[in-house]
Amino acid sequence: MTASSSSRPGWASLPSVHGLFQRRIEGDDALLRLARLRFAEAGLAAEVYADTPSQLEAVLRFVPAESRRPMVHLNRAVSLLRERDRESIEELAGLFGGRVSGFVVHDQREMSTNLEDVVSGMRELGSRLASRPDSPYVFLEYAAGLDPATFVEIAERLRDADHVGVCIDIGHVGIVEARRNFAARHPGLELSRLTPQDARLPELAADVQAAVGQALPAVLEMTRAVGGIGKPVHFHLHDGHPIIPGLSDHFGFLTRVAIPFDYEGRRSLDQMYGPAGLDRIVSAVLQHCGAGQGSLTLEIHQAEGRLPLDGAVRLFSHWHDLTNAERMNYWLSVLAENNVLLSSALHQRSGD
Repeated sequence: MTASSSSRPGWASLPSVHGLFQRRIEGDDALLRLARLRFAEAGLAAEVYADTPSQLEAVLRFVPAESRRPMVHLNRAVSLLRERDRESIEELAGLFGGRVSGFVVHDQREMSTNLEDVVSGMRELGSRLASRPDSPYVFLEYAAGLDPATFVEIAERLRDADHVGVCIDIGHVGIVEARRNFAARHPGLELSRLTPQDARLPELAADVQAAVGQALPAVLEMTRAVGGIGKPVHFHLHDGHPIIPGLSDHFGFLTRVAIPFDYEGRRSLDQMYGPAGLDRIVSAVLQHCGAGQGSLTLEIHQAEGRLPLDGAVRLFSHWHDLTNAERMNYWLSVLAENNVLLSSALHQRSGD
């Protein structure tokens, strides 16, 4: 028998841990009931995707009934540069105040040349949110590849602003830094153009991995800079590698990148972080973000497989084909095993 979370030393002061909560596989609401069951078993809070009040209302019916309120990831097209979008966020905050802890909004490339508008717009939005009781926070996510120094500057200029802050997406930060570092080593050759099957990769593998190795220091430095501001900070946690075709991140921390040749005794490459990197990121969060100021979401959605439902098969008694239910169950199991890694790191590091 394990101890309840409330009985663990220092539990209340640790960052809240969320997982991506959505129906990723085609099917009906039984999939969300399965997600609610697995999240409750793992002790995970939710981060949901929603574009409209009706979508958010619908998914909130299924999130685990526990003390930590869910985060809400808004559509990536929403821009804090636009007043109408800020008004939409304010409307959502009014409708769901007290039920959600925060909204995550992507940054935009054009923000690099519109810093004054970004900061003034967010400060104004924050002031309006602060006037509402139990209003959620709004976090600007590092997502569009801004210069990290520019993103940190935005965070610093929001130091004394109410109800607004930033979200550090470690996958996005790492991919940008790895590409930048590789470009400095190989001008004219983009890291994103390489794939595991590329004939050039065996000769370039050492430089590729050296560039990938710079992802972790970049995340640690951004965590130090932003955490030191003294405001709530949200983190999106996932792993990846720049040579993975398509979406290069949003993988779990136990995955490796298969290659068709030997490199350092294996036919696979390390991802950007792995379990050891995650542990160091957790240490940085605990060191630089004040008690109760950090929150973490395992934003992992690249996991394909099937896993028998066992006792949860009762949720699908009306299904004739359990394929998609087992695919959903597998993805949820990947979230759960990464939550074990994260939770272990949090509790070990909090005792250091």
